[in-house]
Amino acid sequence: MSRSLPPLETLSVVVGIEAVAVYRAAFETVCRSVGWFREEGTGRWRVEGIKRRGEGDEKLANALALAALASGAQPALSCRATEAAGWLARNRAAFPAQLIGRRFQLRPTHLPRHEIAGRITLTLDAGLAFGSGEHGSTQGCLRALERLRRRPARILDLGTGSGILAMAAARLFHRNVLAADLDPFAVRIARENAARNGLARRVRVMRSDGWRQRPLKGAPPFDLVLANILARPLAAMARDLSGHLAPGGIAILAGLLARQERMVLAAHRRQGLVLCGRQPVGAWTTLVLGKPR
Repeated sequence: MSRSLPPLETLSVVVGIEAVAVYRAAFETVCRSVGWFREEGTGRWRVEGIKRRGEGDEKLANALALAALASGAQPALSCRATEAAGWLARNRAAFPAQLIGRRFQLRPTHLPRHEIAGRITLTLDAGLAFGSGEHGSTQGCLRALERLRRRPARILDLGTGSGILAMAAARLFHRNVLAADLDPFAVRIARENAARNGLARRVRVMRSDGWRQRPLKGAPPFDLVLANILARPLAAMARDLSGHLAPGGIAILAGLLARQERMVLAAHRRQGLVLCGRQPVGAWTTLVLGKPR
């Protein structure tokens, strides 16, 4: 006799970026799978978890109360029944292999390996909630990356997430890349992805809170900085970015909606950077900025 699968439920909250970590941690106390997704058009984040229906409800309620106290955010909790049968299949179907630009292929782990001549293949887990390459800002960065004419020596991926941009740069330019993220979970995922793609020695992943904390504080200037974050943090860090970018260096900035482009660009122009190009993908824009020699 076949055993019936347990009923599942999907829980979610929508919060600002500053509350993502605490609500993700709250869901992780009882959920088997937790993801967080940036919503197009709002810049807010949906934290989502899947668990057995009715399992650990009291524990979750306590964890959510602590998250609200820690973050000051009190979002409404959404709950919906999720069919267990076919859930993984649907998750995998939502993450197919992707061809991005002229040089990149992103392949989920559940598909057989298939190399395409002239393309760099990067393998990512289908269950990954961020940096899978489906988002317009990630695609814009990859397209901007392949258009660079000079091969940079020192490369930084700031806010690396899954590590996708760091891995792409390492493969494209055959250089070592420093990848940094504030989130310890992102650091672990990026390291796992680098190892999965044979780039553990090329991509060094570190935890860092922006520019003002080691290992970035006091680091030699970079020839290329990738930063797929959000518009307001990008604008706030413009001075630090300019100070850490070598003369002749390039910064690829993403995570901003088209309507936020002017704000981000103005902040960096005030620091002496110039616009070299832009990559629009849907509602999102990627800016390519240069520092004059």
